[in-house]
Amino acid sequence: MKQTDKMITLGQFLKHKDYVSSGGEAKMRIGEFEILVNGEKENRRGRKLYIGDKVSINGDEYIIGNED
Repeated sequence: MKQTDKMITLGQFLKHKDYVSSGGEAKMRIGEFEILVNGEKENRRGRKLYIGDKVSINGDEYIIGNED
């Protein structure tokens, strides 16, 4: 996610980080991942993520807006 983007959905983020290859796959598989957003369990692929949000996917930690 670029600093100029204001938000990204959880489904888009999963695709961006190569956990899934498409939005349809995200819809089907999102329940297979252990996802925390700002410390709270999340399973909605439409969840909006904003710069500074902390996301954990199966133990991998990310901060939205930080390029890896």
